[in-house]
Amino acid sequence: MKRSSSQKASRSSVVMNVLISLMAVIVTAALILGMLLNAPIISYESLGKEPTQMSVTKYYKSRQPVIYKEGTISRMDASEVEYKEEADREFNDKLDLNQTIEGQFTILFLGFDSEENGSGKLHDVNYLVQFNLHTASLNILQIPRDTFTPDYTSNTTHKFNSIYNWGDQSETPIQRVVTAVQENFGVPVDAYLTTTCDNVVEIVDMIGGVPINMPFTMVFEADKVIYEGEQTLTGEQSEWLLRFRHGYEFGDIGRVQGQRLFLAAAMKKLISMNSLQIMSVTNKIYSEELIGTDLSLEDVARLADLAATIDMDHVNVFMLPGEGADVQGASIWSVHKQAALDVVNEHFRTQQKSLRPDQSTLVEWVQEGSYRNTQFDDNDANLQEVDENMNSAVPSLKDSYKNRYN
Repeated sequence: MKRSSSQKASRSSVVMNVLISLMAVIVTAALILGMLLNAPIISYESLGKEPTQMSVTKYYKSRQPVIYKEGTISRMDASEVEYKEEADREFNDKLDLNQTIEGQFTILFLGFDSEENGSGKLHDVNYLVQFNLHTASLNILQIPRDTFTPDYTSNTTHKFNSIYNWGDQSETPIQRVVTAVQENFGVPVDAYLTTTCDNVVEIVDMIGGVPINMPFTMVFEADKVIYEGEQTLTGEQSEWLLRFRHGYEFGDIGRVQGQRLFLAAAMKKLISMNSLQIMSVTNKIYSEELIGTDLSLEDVARLADLAATIDMDHVNVFMLPGEGADVQGASIWSVHKQAALDVVNEHFRTQQKSLRPDQSTLVEWVQEGSYRNTQFDDNDANLQEVDENMNSAVPSLKDSYKNRYN
């Protein structure tokens, strides 16, 4: 028997009412969930800070999942900053970051050797990375691992890369390095990030490798070769490039220059990634504890977005001026103090008064007037030049190495 039109209409009305009721329940649930996620219902306490109430969403973004590895750092107090007369003290960069000077954010990056290939205790890669909204630039100061710093380490080598383990025992290891940087260069350190060579391998593989145009063939070991030309480096190959030095004319200093090749390639990779990709990788890095940092997930997202707005030709890399020397049988990097302060004052203290030699704890082993060479006193490049393999941006190779492999 066929149903009457009135029965069909009645059934359709019931279905429609059910759907409307279901939609109402879903919308109500979504609103309630949104309110719960954004209501200040969680008591959150970060290391060294007073407890505060925040929403679930804010809590997730503000988490510092790996801060326990190194702890907090004592930053330079804002009251200690001596601003230039022309500095805009009312400037607001609207980044909502925990920083000493508005408009700039400085991160100390330390890369440790692995226990397999070293002691696991030496920070052989040392970068002071500064985002500067006043100059729309990203500046990186490379501090050679052998930099002579006798006042900050009890290790017999007196090298910068020993401060973390052999520095002032009254401070935490990371604070020892932060203190040395702030007192030597007068630049406030806002955050830190540490990792190891082994972890770099995993991180590079997580992002799908790093595209690069190698300017020369690099033979790390007999069976570990990166050929000249365009390619995508795996995590393992990236480690070879970062550690390679025996083919460079100036050994460790050549390695510092060679690491710029990786920096340029990594920066281009970052720029090519969208926010969702960056946050996905960041979550994996944090969850697998491949880094130590006091940066929150939200901080990383803000800085990644900021980095993506900076042109490659405004990402500048500087090496700490100086020259090689020997101290009691150990090879060191003897700083050229005035040249070093010139770099710091011009590029890393853009809002501060110039730091005078008597205000810096930098120590020269080879005294000014007795320098044997000054070829590294003006050794900078922007990453656009490095990416394009311009001659001045490519580290010099030994003639014997070039004749054999290139």
